[in-house]
Amino acid sequence: MLEDVNRRNFLATASSAALLPGMLGAADVDPAQIEEYRKPVFNLHKFLSSPVKIQSIDLLQVGKQYFLRTRSTDGVEGLVLTKDVEDYTGLLAHRVIPHFLNKDARDLEQLVDEVYATNSNYKLAGQAFWCPVAYIEQSLFDLMGKTLKKSATELMGGALRKEIPVYLSGSDRKLSADDEVEVYVRGVEETGAKAVKFKIGGRMSDNHDAMPGRTDRILELAAKKLAGKVTLMADANGSYDSKNAIAMGKRLQDMKYLWFEEPCPWEEKSETKRVADALDMKVAFGEQDSSLWLFQWMIDNKVMDIVQPDLNYNGGFIRAARVARMARKANLWICPHNTQTGAASVNILHFAATTPNIGPYMEYVHRGPEKKESWYSPNFTIKNGVIPVPTGPGLGLEFDPDFVKKATVVTA
Repeated sequence: MLEDVNRRNFLATASSAALLPGMLGAADVDPAQIEEYRKPVFNLHKFLSSPVKIQSIDLLQVGKQYFLRTRSTDGVEGLVLTKDVEDYTGLLAHRVIPHFLNKDARDLEQLVDEVYATNSNYKLAGQAFWCPVAYIEQSLFDLMGKTLKKSATELMGGALRKEIPVYLSGSDRKLSADDEVEVYVRGVEETGAKAVKFKIGGRMSDNHDAMPGRTDRILELAAKKLAGKVTLMADANGSYDSKNAIAMGKRLQDMKYLWFEEPCPWEEKSETKRVADALDMKVAFGEQDSSLWLFQWMIDNKVMDIVQPDLNYNGGFIRAARVARMARKANLWICPHNTQTGAASVNILHFAATTPNIGPYMEYVHRGPEKKESWYSPNFTIKNGVIPVPTGPGLGLEFDPDFVKKATVVTA
């Protein structure tokens, strides 16, 4: 069990050597001996001199949209749009929310670490557990930013860039090769995007294609219509064993693709390492993982060249920032996985704005002309291949109050 310490006084004065998740109070630990994944990344106490007590946390639903709302005893609210949370309501309500209630939001990094061990939650660890943690964490960044009238970017160390180049993704392999390539040809014209990622193989398909000849046809058409105009990437979603992935990867590197993503099933780390060892091109990997120790091991053992935690599946900004720091020490890019668009994608913009070793493009789902929504602003329109980072308080989103008033509280 983690020690119960006075977090407010401790965090206000602690050095990174003293503030160790899982080793709280170990002020005499040699910083050189601390595993990278245990070291803190943010000190929210330096921004807020008084406690920000978390009074309530609610999951809200409006139609098909779900929001995570946090509220402080001062009446300030944080609000984020979530993805897939309806699948995790039991874990959210019974395992995660109680841990954060009545705590000081300034201790957020410590709270995120502690929730893993509380009530043996580690036995449930994985995407279904860490997504609820991420939504609460991101909502609390929104709340604290609004309390301070500062952006989440400022709370995470300050903006290194004001706009984020994106690559178009979003295929679900239901389209024919001809139709998929055409979607991205139009997408590049509409958005000015400088990079595109195609889905190849069949997704965890034991070397089978989604449709006979689909991958070959995509590569052929992409070469004719997009090669030389934009940067190309390919994502196999674990379609191949290492032998077939290496063969496919050699084709892709001959065609100058920037990276080959998740070539082998995600749990088979040794298979992916064989691919990375055999290719000259970059192998991207990590979207399904949520163990910080395992990210360190994969980086140390050169399982991948591009590190791809998902900002939700991996547990939020704090845990992703630690992975980014691991990658930076190994001189690797971090390019988070992202399946969100619109208001739910605001997290990747703030993260990319503050991370020194962020990759050249961030993933952004695009399946056709962008639809502008009236219930939030700003709308994240891609122009000249980039999206501006919101600069307003918190996450910088403004939700229509009349829309939010329609919400009902979801109970599990």
